[in-house]
Amino acid sequence: MAAPNTPAGIDKEQAFGMAETEMEYRVELFNRLAQTCFNKCVDKRYKEAELNMGENSCIDRCVSKYWQVNSMIGQMLSAGGQPPM
Repeated sequence: MAAPNTPAGIDKEQAFGMAETEMEYRVELFNRLAQTCFNKCVDKRYKEAELNMGENSCIDRCVSKYWQVNSMIGQMLSAGGQPPM
C-alpha cells in the first residue's frame, strides 16, 4: 500500500530511496556552490575576520548565477533537452 503523500505506484521504500537520493544531490549541489563561489570571491590571504563588501557582493552574484544556471539545466533536462523559453 502506498503512503498517503507518495505518487501512485510507488511504495514507501521507493519513496524513501528517492528522497535519500534527492537529499544527497542537494547536499552535493550546496557543497559545489559554496566551494565555487568561495574560491572565486574570497581573497586567499585573509585580512579580516568578516567578508568585506566586495566579497559579499561577489558571493551574492555568484550564488544567484549558479542557481539560475542550475534551474535552466533542470528545465532543459525535464523538457528532453529543449532550451527553456
